[in-house]
Amino acid sequence: MSAKDQLLQELDQVPEPMLKEVLDFVLALKAKHPVKSEKSDVWNAYLASKKEREEVYRRLANS
Repeated sequence: MSAKDQLLQELDQVPEPMLKEVLDFVLALKAKHPVKSEKSDVWNAYLASKKEREEVYRRLANS
């Protein structure tokens, strides 16, 4: 059983009032250890490429 499966199983047994505290803990962990996704890397590369193309087009238009 994966850690995620175990966590979900345990969460099913946590009383509702404690779930807010669990959520706060998970959000704090995510803020402390941000996950860098491949998707964001690709998006940032696209934006950088777009900016470069716009600069080239601007220079060509002004020449």
